[in-house]
Amino acid sequence: MATVINNPSERTPESTGTGVVVGILFIVLLLVLFLVFGLPYLRTQSVPQDSTTNLNVELPSIGGGADAGGGTGNTGTGGTNANPAQ
Repeated sequence: MATVINNPSERTPESTGTGVVVGILFIVLLLVLFLVFGLPYLRTQSVPQDSTTNLNVELPSIGGGADAGGGTGNTGTGGTNANPAQ
């Protein structure tokens, strides 16, 4: 009967972290592609193309004329009442 002698070679570290770095770069690339192409595409798909919405908002006038309707509310008069009959 023959005797088999198995001398294993010296083990060297097989992982130097290259796979992790490549994986992280791949994930970052996918994220950038999604932000550049994916979000604008989703935005255009969510807005109806034949939107007929018409918003009419009346803003108060900014002038200080008689018809301006007052100021900011509190003018700092110390709580005096302009109409004492109230």
